[in-house]
Amino acid sequence: MTTPPGLDPVFFDSLCDLLRIPSVSSGSGEPEDLRRAAMWVCSRVREAGGSADLVQTPGNPLAVGSIPASRPNAPTILVYGHYDVQGGEPLELWETPPFEPTIRDGKLYARGVSDDKGNFLCLLHTACEMARAGQLPLNVRIVAEGEEETGSDNVGDWLLGDDGPADAALVFDSLMVDSETPAITIGSRGIVQLTVEVVTGERDLHSGLYGGVVHNAIHALNSMLAAVLPRLDGTLRDELRAGVVEPTPQEVKSWETLPPGATVIAESGSLPLHGSSADQYYRMTGSEPSFDLTGISGGVPDQIRTIIPARAQAKVSMRVAPGQDVVALSDVLSQLLRDAAPAGATVNVSIHATSPPALFDPDTPVMNLAARALEEAFGKPPVFMRLGGTLPIMAALSQRGIPTVLTGVAMAEDAFHAPNESISIERLSLGLRAARSLYTHLATLEAR
Repeated sequence: MTTPPGLDPVFFDSLCDLLRIPSVSSGSGEPEDLRRAAMWVCSRVREAGGSADLVQTPGNPLAVGSIPASRPNAPTILVYGHYDVQGGEPLELWETPPFEPTIRDGKLYARGVSDDKGNFLCLLHTACEMARAGQLPLNVRIVAEGEEETGSDNVGDWLLGDDGPADAALVFDSLMVDSETPAITIGSRGIVQLTVEVVTGERDLHSGLYGGVVHNAIHALNSMLAAVLPRLDGTLRDELRAGVVEPTPQEVKSWETLPPGATVIAESGSLPLHGSSADQYYRMTGSEPSFDLTGISGGVPDQIRTIIPARAQAKVSMRVAPGQDVVALSDVLSQLLRDAAPAGATVNVSIHATSPPALFDPDTPVMNLAARALEEAFGKPPVFMRLGGTLPIMAALSQRGIPTVLTGVAMAEDAFHAPNESISIERLSLGLRAARSLYTHLATLEAR
């Protein structure tokens, strides 16, 4: 395939090679393909004069490497990325096969091209090329994981146990505001996922014989959930808001440059929850916790039956805002559900997953240098924003006290996790320019 105009041919060929590896971690992939992708990352580091090895974890291996600076007494930057991707299913919805990179209308199509192979390779390739030219102004440590799409448990454990140097971290795994405006994500919400089950009897009963005199498990579950559901404006009860950190004036001011909340909600195809939802969009999704039911079961939903169900359950997902304690909130949420159950009912709460939130100060030397670097690369200053989703690596970096710049050149239109994932050639070029600018500016940090 011919290199598109304006794009480094070495980068383009390398990216296509990596995209052809079906390193799927979300259920349909093969372990050997994941290992092959990790080894691919290590080989690129070694070819640039660095050192790299696989680190085995209880899951997929980490690719961990180091590229030395071309000068002494340089600071060290930890670069994170992930080589794993979502599966390609449903394959029939792809215009071209997901693991055969294809160019159409100025975009490169393939699974993982925006999330996260294309983004990550901007950082890896630039560090390697600068090192080969004797122009790498800082030490670059590389860690690439193979479980981001399934929870990132092992890379967090590795990072918390790592004692290597890291004056800052650099992550390309986030969104631009629009095709011209970069963003720096300074916070991400954590998450609690659980199942709550209530049992009100030994078996389902005949509603004609027992209706109105014994507990219906579905009714009981509804009452329990009502105790923790959001208020009409989407906010949660005070016990579930404990620890929330309000956004800084600098953050709030930067939100004015983001697309209006009303537009974002309208483009989702859904309805605003409340009259204030559009105006409060960025506050609610970035700095407030949220509570959502993701599934309810009980009784016999596919039949008409005259029964009183004895058992019902719900799947719950709660996003935890920056500043909140995910472990403490898990306990509070569980207890609120138990307290709202009928006397004598059996309540089982199973916690499936937790991940802490993360928040980084936007007014630090690292952030100021990164902002100047991105403005130089894009011609526009970056917007500081928070991510409503969960990035476990951000929490681990925050716990380590490593200032972290989370940015990237992906956009929602790139259809990551969906058929026909893509990224524009122009934004890949911007990503390479941004990586070089960031390395140059961050090299002025004093090594710790």
